Amino acid sequence: MIAETYRWRARELALGQYGYISTGEAGQIGVPVIEMGKLSDRGHIRHIGYGLYRFDDIPPTRYDQFYEAVAQVGGDAHLTGDAVLALHQLALVNPPRIRVGTSRRVRATLPAWIEIVRESAAPHELTRYELVPSLTVAAAIRACQGTVLTARLEAATEEAHREGLISAAERRDLLAELRGVK
Repeated sequence: MIAETYRWRARELALGQYGYISTGEAGQIGVPVIEMGKLSDRGHIRHIGYGLYRFDDIPPTRYDQFYEAVAQVGGDAHLTGDAVLALHQLALVNPPRIRVGTSRRVRATLPAWIEIVRESAAPHELTRYELVPSLTVAAAIRACQGTVLTARLEAATEEAHREGLISAAERRDLLAELRGVK
């Protein structure tokens, strides 16, 4: 039988979250905050930002940076706008910074690659994609109007429908909005 150490418990949880674990999550599984600091000091985990750690022995994926951006902001944070499109590789967007929406004030010092967008999203506009809290694809396409070329948003709408990310009704409504048809 494997000894259930603090490190083992934390790593088991982090396995399902791209290698990340917050001190709050650690506390919920019985790992004291002080132990997270000790694990970091010993090189078992890496301190990412306030209350956030990563097990670097867990292989990275293309979703890690999106998950980390939302985790660093915390609270009601979610991907917004072109970050949602980038997550799904839609509209040929590759933003230099990941936009994270939140309705609250964020005082934490964040890396330059994270941009905070103050917004209050309606519950029906929020979901999770690949474990990452996000605006829905339809809401993200609407949020990108005026900042991403309309032709790219139309192509993203078609692709999102083909991939099952939006319904036929959402596709129809989005295309009408993008083309200025009421």
